[in-house]
Amino acid sequence: MVGNPNSGKSSLFNYLTGLNQRVGNFPGVTVDKKMGQSKISENLQATIIDLPGSYSLYPKRSDEWVAYKVLLNQDANIKPNMILLVADASNLKRNLLFCSQIIDLGIPVVIAFTMMDIAKRKGTQIDIPGLERELGVPIVQVNPRKSKGLEQLKKVIEQSAENLYHPPARGFIDNHALAADAINGVKNHYPEISNYKAIHYLINHEQFLLDEGMQDTIEQIEIENKFNPTKTQAEEIMQRYGRIKHIMQQTVVEADPLQKAMFNERLDDILMHRVWGYVILITVLFLLFQSVFWVAKYPMDGIEWLFGEFGGLLSNMLPVSWWSDLLINGVIAGLSGIIIFIPQIMILFGLITILEDTGYMARISFLTDKLMRKVGLNGKSVMPMISGFACAVPAIMSARNIENKKERLLTIMITPLMSCSARLPVYTILIALVIPSKLYFGFLSLQGLVMMGLYLMGTVMALIVAWVMKWFIKSAERSFFILELPSYRSPRWKNAITTMIEKAKIFVFDAGKIIMIISLLLWVLSTYGPAKKMAAVTAKYEQLVKQNPQQANELNKERRTELLQSSFAGSLGKAIEPVIRPLGYDWKIGIALITSFAAREVFVGTMATLYSVGDDADNNNTTLRQKMAAAVREDGTKVYNLATGLSLLVFYVLAMQCMSTLAVVKRETRSWKWPMIQLVYMTGLAYVMSWIVYTIFK
Repeated sequence: MVGNPNSGKSSLFNYLTGLNQRVGNFPGVTVDKKMGQSKISENLQATIIDLPGSYSLYPKRSDEWVAYKVLLNQDANIKPNMILLVADASNLKRNLLFCSQIIDLGIPVVIAFTMMDIAKRKGTQIDIPGLERELGVPIVQVNPRKSKGLEQLKKVIEQSAENLYHPPARGFIDNHALAADAINGVKNHYPEISNYKAIHYLINHEQFLLDEGMQDTIEQIEIENKFNPTKTQAEEIMQRYGRIKHIMQQTVVEADPLQKAMFNERLDDILMHRVWGYVILITVLFLLFQSVFWVAKYPMDGIEWLFGEFGGLLSNMLPVSWWSDLLINGVIAGLSGIIIFIPQIMILFGLITILEDTGYMARISFLTDKLMRKVGLNGKSVMPMISGFACAVPAIMSARNIENKKERLLTIMITPLMSCSARLPVYTILIALVIPSKLYFGFLSLQGLVMMGLYLMGTVMALIVAWVMKWFIKSAERSFFILELPSYRSPRWKNAITTMIEKAKIFVFDAGKIIMIISLLLWVLSTYGPAKKMAAVTAKYEQLVKQNPQQANELNKERRTELLQSSFAGSLGKAIEPVIRPLGYDWKIGIALITSFAAREVFVGTMATLYSVGDDADNNNTTLRQKMAAAVREDGTKVYNLATGLSLLVFYVLAMQCMSTLAVVKRETRSWKWPMIQLVYMTGLAYVMSWIVYTIFK
């Protein structure tokens, strides 16, 4: 499956394959390979490979090279039997260039026309049967968003597979006018390939799977025939557009170009205005973060209350033993740290999906290109950065679309500073602890404003770091920013709901597994410690209770606290406490900083386990926020005051607290140098900024 970017290829792929998909990587490159199984008919099962979007068969980016090599049969693992070419009918002239190149390769082709509704709104009328005759391949109109034309597409694919359709005999270009002798020279060695494919052997044979002898032979053919790749490519494109112009005159009626601007253009005048465009962008982001807090508050409160009541019920029903303690303070506490944040994650991803579906995300890239260039990036860096609000791992991988190596590296280095959804649980609980629940003007939430401030802080810091790094990362490569703005469309609510459910599943089953494992491990480390040390604490308080029976409850509470401090987890936290004390953190927070390096969201599970283990057994229906709010230091002052809370928030905005991100940076840069630089600069930046914030508010 091939097509231009934004042609509707992904939607069609999802429909044809359903959930029967898998994602891997093409060997030797960091480009995703989406594959899926599709039942075309009762007698035909197909493996569909969704190749990266391309505008032509002259690749520039790494993902375009992947598609190119598959189409030219130069991928050792994939040999296509048929090409399903997805074309945007509303941008027909541009799409027909790629179509004509694909058809000339000589592989059976079926064309799926998308965006026919948009073409009609533009006043474009397409004679499909006439266009089929001119191109020599079958064309099917489809609308994956509304499930139209898809059964017909399957029938045509089946017919093509049964050889009822054949590639057209006539090509789109005049080979004699280009390089007939050189083409014939290549075809003497590869008689089975088409004339057009022979041109690509001449232009890009160095990248092909050819032995050294054949490389030298083709090189000799080029020299003997004075083959000029640049001139040949330019002449080919001119010939193609000449033929495309003729085809469109015969089969396409377009609206008067002088008619008034369409809805898209009028809306772009507002949304991409040099002043109002930025005001609207900030407003959209503001509403996004307000919604995450405001809408999610009610289900979160309900989940928190439910787990509190359930924990209290179990503690009253079950006998006092190690396994009941493990169940309540290990399993239930860890589970509550996962489930409670599902509403916020679903709302955030749902809103981002709606913004992408409507076409507004691409406008954000266009709007911010000027700012990006000032710090050494370009508008294409915005999409990975925005994706970083969801998760840094796929966001860093999406930076492959940036052609300029320096800009790609800068984007990779700063993307983890964008506040991903894994930070959301940390922000939520800390903001609820130290920021009052106030409303301004009856609808502006102070907590929502602080949340937005954290996201803006990460973004601003990312731009500052990019500006500094651009002076150290040298490159002579020039940069260009070319972006196609997709048409505005109504959001696919089904797609948004599916995304919300899928992201919740990923959080529960992927991040959740890590949180549960660490929660159970922490319960063990927090419950047990050096035998002599733990026995000494127990003996000490047994003696004190005998001497002061009237203070038994208070002494038992002190005993639990001292046992936790003497445990393996307590010893670990105490060891790093001198380093983190200047930031306002105690040893419990120190343990959370260590465990959350596996995944940022583990912070909450760690807190839930530590405060449950150290808490009164009769108080298990108290929520985690209440336990953390009641936590005090040895001098009686609150642990989570404003200074400590803000310092911890800033630390989590800026610190590299994710092993997976470091692993993917290593994979994308093919070196440990850059992830190590990233780890050092982000940790150092987080420490210094957190210390400044704590000092100011202390």
